[in-house]
Amino acid sequence: AAVAGLPALTTVFPDSGLGAQLKMVTRLIAARSALGQSRQIFFCSLGDFDTHDNQLYTQAQQLTELSRALGAFYKATVELGVAGEVTTFTASDFGRTLLSNGRGSDHGWGNHHLIVGGSVKGGAIYGHFPTLVLDGPNDAGDGRWIPTTSVDEYVATLARWFGVAPAQLPLVVPNLDRFGSGSLGFLNSA
Repeated sequence: AAVAGLPALTTVFPDSGLGAQLKMVTRLIAARSALGQSRQIFFCSLGDFDTHDNQLYTQAQQLTELSRALGAFYKATVELGVAGEVTTFTASDFGRTLLSNGRGSDHGWGNHHLIVGGSVKGGAIYGHFPTLVLDGPNDAGDGRWIPTTSVDEYVATLARWFGVAPAQLPLVVPNLDRFGSGSLGFLNSA
C-alpha cells in the first residue's frame, strides 16, 4: 500500500533480475516516510558468478547486468534527491583464481568490490591493489591471491558511514584490530 500511490520515476531500469530488485528498493526508499523508516538496509542478489566453465562469456553478461542495474539505481537515487544518503556496495564470499582450469577458473580468496553513491569518494582504488602475478608476492598457491585489504576494513568503513561510533567498531567488526584502519576513506564522513 505504501508504494502503490508513489509517482512514477523517470529513471528506466534494465529488464533484468537485478534491475527489478533495485527498482523495488528505489520504491521502498521513496516510501520511507510512509513506512516510518529513517534507516533502511536492503539486500539484492546477482548469482551465477561461480564460473568454473564458460567464464569469459558468463562474466561479460553478469558484469553488464550489474553495471546497468547499478547505474539505473544511482540515477534513481539522484532523481529522488537521496543520492548522498544511499550507499550501494558489492559483497561476495569468494573470488576467482588467476589460473584457468580450461575455460574458467576455480574458487579463490581475494576479490574486488564496487561502492556507489553520492557520499562515495569515487574514481580511486582503496586499499592496496595486489600483485596479480602467478607465484608473485600475493599468490597463496595455484593462483589464489591473498587479499591486501581485509573485509573487516571494508565493513568498518561502511559501518562508520552508517553511524557506528569508532569506539563501537570492535562490537561490529571484532577482528578489525588485526588489520589496521577503521576507515579506508572511500566514504565522506567515514
